[in-house]
Amino acid sequence: MAGRKKFVAAVVLGALLSFSAFAAEDTVLNASARAAIVQTLVTKMNANYIEPAVAERVGRAIARKNAEGGYATAASVKAFSAALAKDLRELSGDLHFGAAFYEGLRERSGTPELPSRAKMEEWRDQTARRGYDIGKIERLPGNVGYIELRGFGGPEFVGAAYTAAMSLMAGTDALILDLRRNGGGSPASVAYLMSHFFPLGDERHLIDMYDRPSDTTRQFWTVKTVAQRYDKPVYVLTSARTFSGGEDFSYGIQAQKRGTVVGETTGGGSNPVSWYNVGQDIIVSIPTARTTNFVTKTNWEHVGVKPDIAVPAAQALQTAHVAILRNLVSSAKDGNERTELQRLLAMVEKGETEKPVYTLRGER
Repeated sequence: MAGRKKFVAAVVLGALLSFSAFAAEDTVLNASARAAIVQTLVTKMNANYIEPAVAERVGRAIARKNAEGGYATAASVKAFSAALAKDLRELSGDLHFGAAFYEGLRERSGTPELPSRAKMEEWRDQTARRGYDIGKIERLPGNVGYIELRGFGGPEFVGAAYTAAMSLMAGTDALILDLRRNGGGSPASVAYLMSHFFPLGDERHLIDMYDRPSDTTRQFWTVKTVAQRYDKPVYVLTSARTFSGGEDFSYGIQAQKRGTVVGETTGGGSNPVSWYNVGQDIIVSIPTARTTNFVTKTNWEHVGVKPDIAVPAAQALQTAHVAILRNLVSSAKDGNERTELQRLLAMVEKGETEKPVYTLRGER
């Protein structure tokens, strides 16, 4: 039950930050207020950041900058939170660090409260209105499936939508998953989506996640109850913007040798966060956990996920589509099918698209 509560707490905070505006009124900070915020930040970072030595170094640098008046021009809460976010990321090299102005956050505790049924339903509705972060589903020329996914919401909210999308792709001969604009989300949803790409009964240990504050490790496996499975080739598109959960999926599909990654090296963020209130309604995201891929025994922190086929992000879709069509041409057993695939391949290689025809046959 404790693991369940921690997961729901993460979903709650993600929904809070995604669905709510930072609506509190901006206020002016004096030097003593900034000093108190910095002291609280340093204390919480030293106690919780996944890399203790880095936490101490970054904390000293921020405290020194504040003591020397380096934040004097950041006179408002919003300006100060923006300055802290910038320095936290630059000094640590960890892009999961962040700071924002948010009123009334109840930060992480040992016994997080579960949200009410009404609140969960509100977030479920808002997730649905975003299309479960599924930007597009399409059948491309040559019977190639395409799904653009821009985030990983909680599995309670998005799991059924993922399976529905995969059901639509069941008859395709290959699938392209576009994560070029995917900024991450729930590792449980990453595992849920990954489950569709292995046969029933083939359970895979995907990642381990060590959480420093609780000194616990959680394992993430494929989900045995996912009924819809896909056994055709899978291509994953990435960009420098692909981050966190988007990288988790890309890295995992590579490590499990289940897919081909096409595009750019990703952003390089593997440390999950918790949010902490450091005073004056400034909340700070501190990476408190470390992700370790079960196969490689490491992760993509700082280095990103290296694509199998490196091309600019804008060319990734065409590149993957061409690679798929070439493979389909070479494996086609029917002459007419091969001829049609060759025609489509030539069209896609030129960057052309088929234009729809809205007239009856024989009409001019």
